[in-house]
Amino acid sequence: MNTACHYAIVRFMPFVETGEFGNVGVILFAPSARFFGFKVLGQRVSRITNFFEQMDAKVFRASMHATREELQRVSDMLKGLGTDRRLKTLDREASTHLWLEILKPRESMVRFSDSRLVMTTDPQAKLGELFAYYVERNFVTKEYQEQAMERGVRGFLKTAHLSDRFQPLRVGNDEYNALFPFVALDGERPIKAIKPLRLDHAQPAQIIDHGGQWRVRIEALKNRDLLPNRVMFAINGDNSGESATARARREVVASLRGLGVEVQPANDRQALIEFAES
Repeated sequence: MNTACHYAIVRFMPFVETGEFGNVGVILFAPSARFFGFKVLGQRVSRITNFFEQMDAKVFRASMHATREELQRVSDMLKGLGTDRRLKTLDREASTHLWLEILKPRESMVRFSDSRLVMTTDPQAKLGELFAYYVERNFVTKEYQEQAMERGVRGFLKTAHLSDRFQPLRVGNDEYNALFPFVALDGERPIKAIKPLRLDHAQPAQIIDHGGQWRVRIEALKNRDLLPNRVMFAINGDNSGESATARARREVVASLRGLGVEVQPANDRQALIEFAES
């Protein structure tokens, strides 16, 4: 049976002046199921400390520790009101009042979003799903990120009144083909193609593997004389420095350019427009 669950997102906002925050947890309260639960970011602090570069990681860890202790106290108070089922019924009025008290605006680094509502048959499982979505961003797959990059390229082309020249198309033949999101045609012959390529993976092996997939595709099309005259890869990720990921990106870029294709940063609007216009 579906149960109404109130939930809120735990937000970390170290610099009130900018209003920037990172999602670090989720709390959930299901009165009908007599359930209260919370999940707060644990050891994986780099996603927050990388964003707030000027902040000491110790400050964030201390804030998370204090937040978990505070939410545990709330959980204990709600147990006393009936969520642990030792009482015959839940004190709805008192527990709802406590829930609203948690969410009140505060002058601290940790704050809560407005209360939201979701229906579920399993509040505990729903808490995990919400955490995975809002904190771990489990929806951000390789395909999702490259679609976002495609939207960026499409926006550049649209503002330059060039979007009508390009269309998504499988380039190749029945034996071998590859899908490019932006292809310009001369009659029915593909003459130019743009492919956004995500290279900002956290691990060097992921960068090399993903770049290598497209190197193989380009090589296969080229060997069959099916490759458009000009191909550009619009990439993301920082190539500078001597980190393992930067070296991996440079390796991928060099291997693609070695096949005669162009590689430019995905945010280089001018380079993309010049390629599309030429």
